[in-house]
Amino acid sequence: MKTILFIIQKEFKQIFRDKSMLQLIFILPILQLLILSNAATFDVKNIAITFVDNDQSRDSRDLINAFKASTYFKVTEPHFSEKEAVEEMQKGKTDIIVNIPVHFNRDLQKDQKASISVSINAIDAATAGVENVYVTQTLNTYNQNIQMQSKYFSENKEVAQNIMVIPSFWYNNTLNYKTFMVPGILVLLVTMLTLFLSSMNIVREKELGTLEQINVTPIKKYQFIIGKLFPFWALGLVILTVGLVIAKVVFDVPMLGNILLVYGFTSVYLLLILGFGLYISNHTETQQQAMFIAWFFMVIFILMSGLFTPIESMPKWAQKLTLLNPIRYFVEFIRMVLLKGSGFSDVLNNLLIVTGFAVFVNGMAVWSYKKTN
Repeated sequence: MKTILFIIQKEFKQIFRDKSMLQLIFILPILQLLILSNAATFDVKNIAITFVDNDQSRDSRDLINAFKASTYFKVTEPHFSEKEAVEEMQKGKTDIIVNIPVHFNRDLQKDQKASISVSINAIDAATAGVENVYVTQTLNTYNQNIQMQSKYFSENKEVAQNIMVIPSFWYNNTLNYKTFMVPGILVLLVTMLTLFLSSMNIVREKELGTLEQINVTPIKKYQFIIGKLFPFWALGLVILTVGLVIAKVVFDVPMLGNILLVYGFTSVYLLLILGFGLYISNHTETQQQAMFIAWFFMVIFILMSGLFTPIESMPKWAQKLTLLNPIRYFVEFIRMVLLKGSGFSDVLNNLLIVTGFAVFVNGMAVWSYKKTN
C-alpha cells in the first residue's frame, strides 16, 4: 500500500510540476466546453433566401414580408430574373430561391389558389431538409392568414374547422440545443483527456529509459499500474466536476437526476478508458505513436457515439457497431440522468455494459503489460 501511495504521490508531483500539462488538464477543457457548446449546433438560422417577384402585387409583397418576419430567414436583394438568382446560388450567396409567377395575385383571388416555385441548395442534405420544413411552415402560416382575412370567401361556403395543436415539450421545454449538446460534449472532453494522458503516460517512461529501471525494482506490476493510472482517474473526476459546474452556471443545463449516480458511473467509465489507454501505451514506443493511435480510435468513437448524429439514423451495420463504442453508453447515460432524471434502474443496462468492458479491457491491458515487460 505504501508503494502505491508513493507512486501516486510521485505522479501528482510530476503532473503539477509540468506547466504545459496543467494547461492541458484544466484550461483547455474549459475553453473547449465553452466554445464547442456554443458552436456545435444543428439549429439552422440566418438562411439566405432570394425572391424572384414576377407579379409585383400586394399579395406577393405580403408573402415576402412573411419570410422577413421569421427569425430564421435573411431575405436578400430581390431579383427580376430567375437566371440571376441561380447565379447567386451558385456563388453561395443564397440558399433558397422563391419564384413568384406572374398573375400570382389574380390566381389567388380568382381560383383561391396559386403556385410558387421553391429551389433549395441541397449540397448539405440535412440542412436542406430543415430549410424545407421552415419554408413549409411559413407558407402554411401565410395560407392561414389568407383564409382568415380574405374577402373572397363566400359566406355560403363551409370553412374547414381548424385543429389547434398545443405541443408540450418534455425534458427541454425551451428547445435550447445547448441543453442537449453540453452533457455530450462534457463526456467527450473527459474521455479525450483521460485517454490521451493515460496512453502517453507509460510510453513516456519508455522514452526516458526509466521503465527499465522500474522493472528491476521490487515494485509489483499491479502496484506500478495502479500508481500510474490513479492520478488520471482522480483528474477525470475533477474535470467532470468543473464541467458540471460550467454546464449549470453558464448554460443552465437542468440536473434532474442524482449527481452521485453520475459520479459512480463516471468512476467505472474512467477505469475503462484508462485501461484502454494503458493497452495503447503497452503497444507503442513513442508518445507520438500513442497519440496517433488514441486519436484514431477517438474519431471513430465520437462520430459513432450518437453525440452529433442519431444512432437510429445510421445504417443497420453501423448501429450494431456502435454497441462496441463506450462513449455511446456514457452519452446516453448522462443525458438520461441530467435531462430526464432517470434513476439507477433506468441506466443499469448501460452501467453493466461499461463495467463488462472495463473488466475486459483492463484484463487485456495488464496481460499485455506483463507480456511485453
